[in-house]
Amino acid sequence: MQKFFGEDVLYHGMPKYHASEESNLFLSLGHHVDVYFPPRKRSRVSAPFVFSEQIFKKQQTTIDALPDECLFEIFRRVSGSQEKSSCAFVSKRWLMLLSTIRRAEIKETVSSISNKKDEDLELSNGCLTRCLKGKKATDIRLAAISVGSSGHGGLGDLSILGNNASKVTNVGLKAIAHGCTTLRSLTLWNLSSISDEGVVEIANECHNLEKLQLSQCPNISHKSLIAIANNCPNLTSLSIESCSNITNEGLQAIGQKCPNLKLISLKNCSQIGDQGVASLVSSSSSSLMKVRLHALNVSDTCLAVIGHYGMSLTELTLIDLPNVTEKGFWVMGSGQGLQKLRSLVIVNCTGVTDLGVEALGRGCPNLKLVSIRKSGLSDNGLVSFAKATQSLETVLLEECHIITQIGIFGFVVNSGALKNLSLTKCFGIKDSPMIIHSALSPCNSLKSLTIRNCPGFGNFSLALLGRICPQLQDIVLTGLSGITDSGVASLVQNSESGLTKVDLSGCVNLTDKIVSEISMAHGGTLEVLNLDGCGLITDASVVTIAQNCSLLRELDVSKSAITDFAIAALACAEHLNLQVLSVSGCQVSNKSLPFLKKLGESLIGLNMMQCRGVTSAAVGALEGQIWKCDILV
Repeated sequence: MQKFFGEDVLYHGMPKYHASEESNLFLSLGHHVDVYFPPRKRSRVSAPFVFSEQIFKKQQTTIDALPDECLFEIFRRVSGSQEKSSCAFVSKRWLMLLSTIRRAEIKETVSSISNKKDEDLELSNGCLTRCLKGKKATDIRLAAISVGSSGHGGLGDLSILGNNASKVTNVGLKAIAHGCTTLRSLTLWNLSSISDEGVVEIANECHNLEKLQLSQCPNISHKSLIAIANNCPNLTSLSIESCSNITNEGLQAIGQKCPNLKLISLKNCSQIGDQGVASLVSSSSSSLMKVRLHALNVSDTCLAVIGHYGMSLTELTLIDLPNVTEKGFWVMGSGQGLQKLRSLVIVNCTGVTDLGVEALGRGCPNLKLVSIRKSGLSDNGLVSFAKATQSLETVLLEECHIITQIGIFGFVVNSGALKNLSLTKCFGIKDSPMIIHSALSPCNSLKSLTIRNCPGFGNFSLALLGRICPQLQDIVLTGLSGITDSGVASLVQNSESGLTKVDLSGCVNLTDKIVSEISMAHGGTLEVLNLDGCGLITDASVVTIAQNCSLLRELDVSKSAITDFAIAALACAEHLNLQVLSVSGCQVSNKSLPFLKKLGESLIGLNMMQCRGVTSAAVGALEGQIWKCDILV
């Protein structure tokens, strides 16, 4: 028997109980044990013991307690698209972690190997198209697209159109790169928060990229283009606009390593010049088909390279090139490399003169469409151009103020294949009598004539065109305040093929007489008639139209003098099947509603804007009766 003095010990130096009272409470010693302990009153216990919650509470452990590294290892073993989507729904953290997993990092499990072949076929389609605009463009949405698209055919086309509210960063682009390797088309617009880091990741992972559009992305430089060139050999279309950090070096890489490039569009890039464009065109001469240069610091050298190496070019657009002179256009046309060119658009280039245009006509024998705007082209150059190329079918001239009436008619009679001629805001044209030799061959190929806002174009000019262009079918004469019934009558009377479209909007001096003549002479072929703003047109014109124009599909008599009687006449026509009717600003009232209801059997569009005689209640009732028709009020 051992006697203890002080504290009981379990072994030397360690107490068994923290207090002597504990031993009295918890030790029940038998009567045969002789142990000395100071006498103490027994404690009365009237309730169960309540232990401290802080001492005995166990912390609940969840999967969220795992660090990102552990979750990453778990997620990369989840290979099924449905399983991934289910995990992504748990939290934003899980979604963002899933979007960081590259396809090459996914570890196949035994259960997923059997389905791998089918999933690969599904992923290779790239059939989905997604477009994020404004505040909806965020990294979270891009991560969701990255994780979710793989189970629905794969992402093929992605457009991110940003603004000040957009929250897209390189994190979002990386998510797309990791999960959307099927991406073929990418558009990034107005995104100042992304840089080369995101685009380079796209290039490293999305090797099937075919189309890239970059616009207003100031932090993207030539490094992105170099990465695209090194990793995306299937690139066919590249468009760059207002990216101030992209230089010639990037274009050189694209030209050298993208043999399938077919379209290049460059606009307002201050660091791109002759070296970049020339290298791109010369390196891709066998495949490049479309080139668009807008507001660049290029010179005559650039155009010379295009004229020599553009052997596959079919479309060329040159806009706002202030450093290009007459020499550049002459050398481009004389280079004999644009044999396949079919479309040429030149806007606001001061170097466009008679000499350069004539050279282009000789050097582009297969040219079909030419559009020239804001140039110094004169009558001599226009006529020489027509004689040099006999393949032209469509010519559009806008704001060419040096060209006169003589140049227009000289061009028409010397064009052997011209089908469409459009003149807009050419203020140099003055209406004056002209004598045309009777032996002059007419231009039987011209089918469509458009003259807009050329105030000098009058009755004499229309009469001459009517004589030399007897096969006209489409006539658009808008904003010509100087023409009257007699001028239009010449076109109407000389048209042998039958007019199908007549647009006389804004010709304020036309009357019911010319409308009656048009409807009676060409009612069997007329499909579209626009008399918007012709204030002298009355109900008599509409009555004649209803009686004679059985094929008419579209009629616009806005801001004319018609009344309810005209609507009734249209509704009572037996063979008329109008699809679009515009009576905006006319003096029609609620009395027309029963007749409009009948017309609604065939109408798909009705314009009743500014018709003050028609109440909103009446329009509401009409909408319920002709619900298939879109009504503008």
